[in-house]
Amino acid sequence: MLDKTFDPTAAEPRLYAMWEDSGVFAPRDARATDGAADAYSIVIPPPNVTGSLHIGHALNNTLQDILARYHRMRGKAVLWLPGTDHAGIATQMVVERQLAAAGNISRRDMGRDAFVAKVWEWKATSAGSIQNQLRRLGSSCDWSRERFTLDPDLQIAVRKVFVQLHKEGLIYRDKRLVNWDPHFQTAISDLEVEQREMDGFYWHFAYPLADGVTYEHPVAWDGDGQPTEYETRDHIVVATTRPETMLGDTGVAVHPEDARYAGLVGKFVTLPIVGRRIPVADDYADPTKGSGAVKITPAHDFNDFQVGKRAGLEMSLNVMDAFGRITAADTPDLPAEYEGMDRFAARKAIVARAEAEGWLKEIEKTRHVIPHGDRSGVVIEPWLTDQWYVDAHTLAQPAIKAVEQGDTVFEPKSYEKIYFEWLRNIEPWCISRQLWWGHRIPAWYDADGNIYVAESEAEAVAQAGGKPLTQDEDVLDTWFSSALWPFSTMGWPEKTEDLERFYPTSDLVTAADIIFFWVARMMMMGLHFMDEVPFRRVIINGLVRDEKGQKMSKSKGNVIDPLGIIDELGADPLRFTMAILSGTRDIKLSRQRIEGYRNFGTKLWNAARFSQMNEAKRVEGFDPAAVDQTINRWIRGELTKAERAVSEAIEGGRFDDAASALYRFVWNVFCDWYLELAKPVFMGSDETAKAETRAMTAWTLDQTLKLMHPIMPFITEELWDKLAGVGAARSEATLIGAAWPDLPDSFIDAAAEGETGWLVDLVTEIRQLKAEMNVPQGAKPGLSFIAPDAVTAARIARHRDLILTLGRVSDLSTVEAAAEGAVTFVSGGATAALSLAGIIDLSAERARLAKEIAAFDSDIGHFNKKLGNPNFVDRAAPEVVEEQRQKLAEAEAGKAKLQAALARLDAVG
Repeated sequence: MLDKTFDPTAAEPRLYAMWEDSGVFAPRDARATDGAADAYSIVIPPPNVTGSLHIGHALNNTLQDILARYHRMRGKAVLWLPGTDHAGIATQMVVERQLAAAGNISRRDMGRDAFVAKVWEWKATSAGSIQNQLRRLGSSCDWSRERFTLDPDLQIAVRKVFVQLHKEGLIYRDKRLVNWDPHFQTAISDLEVEQREMDGFYWHFAYPLADGVTYEHPVAWDGDGQPTEYETRDHIVVATTRPETMLGDTGVAVHPEDARYAGLVGKFVTLPIVGRRIPVADDYADPTKGSGAVKITPAHDFNDFQVGKRAGLEMSLNVMDAFGRITAADTPDLPAEYEGMDRFAARKAIVARAEAEGWLKEIEKTRHVIPHGDRSGVVIEPWLTDQWYVDAHTLAQPAIKAVEQGDTVFEPKSYEKIYFEWLRNIEPWCISRQLWWGHRIPAWYDADGNIYVAESEAEAVAQAGGKPLTQDEDVLDTWFSSALWPFSTMGWPEKTEDLERFYPTSDLVTAADIIFFWVARMMMMGLHFMDEVPFRRVIINGLVRDEKGQKMSKSKGNVIDPLGIIDELGADPLRFTMAILSGTRDIKLSRQRIEGYRNFGTKLWNAARFSQMNEAKRVEGFDPAAVDQTINRWIRGELTKAERAVSEAIEGGRFDDAASALYRFVWNVFCDWYLELAKPVFMGSDETAKAETRAMTAWTLDQTLKLMHPIMPFITEELWDKLAGVGAARSEATLIGAAWPDLPDSFIDAAAEGETGWLVDLVTEIRQLKAEMNVPQGAKPGLSFIAPDAVTAARIARHRDLILTLGRVSDLSTVEAAAEGAVTFVSGGATAALSLAGIIDLSAERARLAKEIAAFDSDIGHFNKKLGNPNFVDRAAPEVVEEQRQKLAEAEAGKAKLQAALARLDAVG
């Protein structure tokens, strides 16, 4: 006999070990399938080896596991390939923080080799932890094929790609501005920059005009905005938010149509402090912003870099080093007093000097956007430096076309817009990082600075004619190696069986925030090197937020730890919650929801125990097509409809619809109705009906476990195993290896559906009416049908006992008119009446309903007032506004329900 409850703590490790030991996670042998047509593959979005998995990983991996288990049960050769990402900057940051916390020396004091060895030690710990966490979740990955982005064979793939793209002119070295992180001392991509709006200042500086030049500057205007007074100036005022960069100015820009400065274009100013002579150019400046004139510092501003190129200005005056300190390395005219000064200290010093010397004209408060490193949190410095780049524009064109023509589709389709927008406006991809942890760039330099790109040092030395070489110190952007993940993990550049069978992969399940970082780059690389898209479909999952719609963070104390939930409630409730909430962009998750779906698992467990207690055993050779009892033909059809709904939803990537269909069938149909309808049969004397219903119950439970297995694998496998000893032997030893239900359309029986549906609807109406009318739990009112037709009369006769029992009514009759004190309702086209005289106080009940309706009216008025206030709607957080709208809808629905009940009472008289 089944235990009273399911114990996930004991069962889950045992069941996972059984699955893994059985070898079922590996794809079926190629000889057992019809080639690639029967293959299904997913590569896992590799978690970073930076620590524990979070709730977003729980969502993403649950959805992947649902797909893997479903297609495996469909008989396909399923490869779900797991692995982890070295995550260059993130992992290096974690280890550096650990070293600092332990009081150890910095990585620069340790040296490259010793530091990298430390990171490898951390990787071993972190990757093992991630493996364990995925197992705890139930992920049925093929661990024998696990990959790491720094595995030796993946390093071979990365070097080959780099070298080939370099030969094709698609990788090149260039001196350009990059987003420089002074904390990590590395370039980072635009996607790793976090734009923060902050309070700041425009400092207005007077740059003196050179060569004795003066001009007339307007100082008063009439009502039409025309100048009426002028003053003679020997300087031009520029406005800047970054005074420290003025040391690298190579020009001043004014707008070509700004009458104030038109005569100064082509003239020169003398740069304060430095004394550098720089030209006035007509480009870029916004005449309505600041002073209408801007300083141009090409080596420290992305816009200035473009202006400098157009205007032919000096481009390379870099006044900062890698730490964000002022340096004269590229600017020999820089005063020595600023050498080595931090950029923000230099800002203060320059402003103070400008004020003391009289060329600070104004300080204007402003609010502007300042770029920060998303990991370091420091202000990013645009910095001119030599880096390696990929010609992303060229690689992007086939990736755009592939999605346009449907070779790869996005689910939901709306995410294609994000994909297209980024790829159609893509800039060169800076792929070099000034880090130590990662794929070392396969480029070597001789003493004269000549570059040799090769897959190995030996090849590079051969290219150089035997000259001694030094390898590039930089490593590749993490996303460069991740972009190769779908094919490098399957053995490329070798022509492997896995590539033949499983590439392109079937699905990619990932989050919207890495469409740019990862999805688009995999598309570019897959098409270029495999001449085929890396995946046929991209399923985008939402962002998991807390129950109020707020982003989870440790500082807010609203983080839900997936392992903590699994420890306490088991993996299945968490998985089911992830699935049923997955259809929204922002998933509002609460502990109460997860606990609710634990109750769903308990409901299934109790249904299995009830079946056991009523001797519902599997019968070898049982044919569900041959059942005769109406309820058995009905449940067969309901099961078939549920199978169709679940299959279509999973196939379509609509995991929420699949979970909802299962919930409705298991809870509302199988447990609440079929087993209730079967009780009288089990307790009756008709042995033929009893035997059939027992067999049908066992068969339906088996099929239900199969349908639920992809989402709730542990409890279903445990029931499958525990029920195996009941009745005949079963050929499908494990549920994970069982076949998905294959149910014909003929199982849907319209006559049985009509008959049982009528009974279910009738009992539901009775129960709802009693609840609306506040009928005491123990009370059993009389039920009468008013002039029923022949079909209804026959149904009443056949199901009399069930109506009395399930409806909890005292008697059943047919009458010509409703008695006094009876409340009428319509069900299945027939009019019925529930006699409430003497059971409830009609006057008191009317008063109660009126009072509750008034309370709803008050709430509705409150919510409408709030939502009608533009200040609230515009300024409140979106999740707060949405919560108020939800509460309004609930109040309106509650009021409508009570009004219907009151109308029924009024009809009684």
